[in-house]
Amino acid sequence: MINNRYVPEGTLINTAENLEALSSVNSLERAMLDGRILEGRVVLCTSENTLFVDLICCRGYITREEAGWTEDGSLLRDIAIITRVGKAVAFKITGFETDADGKPLAVLSRRLAQEECVREFHNLLEKGDIIDARITHFEPFGAFCDIGCGIVSLLSIDSISVSRISHPEDRFSLGQRIKAVVKGRDERLEVKNNISRGRIALSHKELLGTWSENAELFEIGQTVAGIVRSIESYGIFIELAPNLAGLAEWKAGVQVGQTASVYIKNILPQKKKVKLVLVDTYTAEKRTTPVKYYIEEGNVADWTY
Repeated sequence: MINNRYVPEGTLINTAENLEALSSVNSLERAMLDGRILEGRVVLCTSENTLFVDLICCRGYITREEAGWTEDGSLLRDIAIITRVGKAVAFKITGFETDADGKPLAVLSRRLAQEECVREFHNLLEKGDIIDARITHFEPFGAFCDIGCGIVSLLSIDSISVSRISHPEDRFSLGQRIKAVVKGRDERLEVKNNISRGRIALSHKELLGTWSENAELFEIGQTVAGIVRSIESYGIFIELAPNLAGLAEWKAGVQVGQTASVYIKNILPQKKKVKLVLVDTYTAEKRTTPVKYYIEEGNVADWTY
């Protein structure tokens, strides 16, 4: 298992070690000599897309060219830079200058922090490795996750859970910290300066338990709450847990996303099926429930549902 110190942006900013490094110019200079990756909060983006970062003891700046890493080596899009304002960024210090008032001004590079993360962490990952991630934004086809120093990877909607969902927001919230599994890597892009330019793809469902582990939480004869996930001509699939759904007979008026009260009629381990009787449905306030992980570290390359 890889000992990962390259964490999603925002993880380090309030740690004692990071705050100590930002407490004085001398400590910033030591961090520069040690090659440490630090975090600060962006307070300004200029018309030239230069980011100014609050370092507590002084300010630092990141030029557009040093604002981030992309798989093909091109510059980040303007919107990707502008949206960093108010958020934490990871960086390495490359030097010091003085501003117009004679105050110290640190020269920072987010790109160097990200390239080190790729070289020392991402390039060492294998299929099935479990890593930390943070949800950054959603698309209908999946959730994008920060997997270290602001580098983003896709968690496709079909890999989030075994139980089908209509949108990643059904499972996650923005900024949520999760565990994820390395699903694979797009190796079509070349390697430059010992840095792989292939995007890492993520999965999540392997961490939410097997069919048996989830089914053990329920008993025949219980009436429990679930979520309507799919309505088919032959029945209605109701999620009992993220990796467990049961089938109830079709009933008029039921809508996807509703909360359902269901009676567990039968549990069939040989067929990995749960038969349900739909008691009632109602529309409840949408909320994200905490994720229950059955595995949180190591490798799950041989996981079987």
